[in-house]
Amino acid sequence: MNFAALPEIMVAPNGARRTTADHPALPVTIPQTVATARACFEAGAGGIHAHVRDAEQAHVLDAGLYSELVAELARQVPDMAVQITTEAVGRYTPEEQRAVVRAVMPKMVSVALREMIPDADTREAARFYQWAHEAQIAVQHILYSSDEVSILEELVAAGVIPGDDLQCLFVLGRYAKDQESDPLDLLPFLDTLKMSTLTADWAVCAFGRSETAALQAAFAAGGKARVGFENSLWNADGSFAADNAERVREISALQSR
Repeated sequence: MNFAALPEIMVAPNGARRTTADHPALPVTIPQTVATARACFEAGAGGIHAHVRDAEQAHVLDAGLYSELVAELARQVPDMAVQITTEAVGRYTPEEQRAVVRAVMPKMVSVALREMIPDADTREAARFYQWAHEAQIAVQHILYSSDEVSILEELVAAGVIPGDDLQCLFVLGRYAKDQESDPLDLLPFLDTLKMSTLTADWAVCAFGRSETAALQAAFAAGGKARVGFENSLWNADGSFAADNAERVREISALQSR
């Protein structure tokens, strides 16, 4: 299978929760997101984790907006990998999440394991994951705890999720006010992955002022990084970042150390 590769650094410039009230440089329109992507690509990000917003800056799983954004990114930043999200934020059902992927047909998509399979019934999820695999859509499995690494292993063993070309994101912490991640939060994920039968290309995202330290730990352990205003607005020295590109430059510089 010819899946899009997970870039060493992926920028997550807006996410589903923050608005321009949190930072004036947070992109909320398609032109703003494209301009941010271009600046972040020049700063060292090989990919973008893309959210789209409505006129009130709310996160939406809108196939039309996603298709417009993907097309514009392909035109203006053709060498940048583009990953859309299916994030539910308590609003969207697994059916709606699957539908937007089928409509957009992206090369890459992020899917939270706990959102796509919220209960014991795996039938529709299995159909979706197999379809995405056959369509050569690279699915990055969002995992919020080391227990979910074990659950992923079980689902692969059961044939619900294809086990080849696995991509994962280890989330160090939670989307909560004043959340501060700890680089040590990575260790349970790595320990569980090492003990499992899984082979995965993995990245890390982290929250707050320790984002840089956590991503440095990811690089040191052989992983990759997702950085940006979705998870943190701060540089390693505690200063407020001017924009997403500044965050990308700081993380990109870690690779040359």
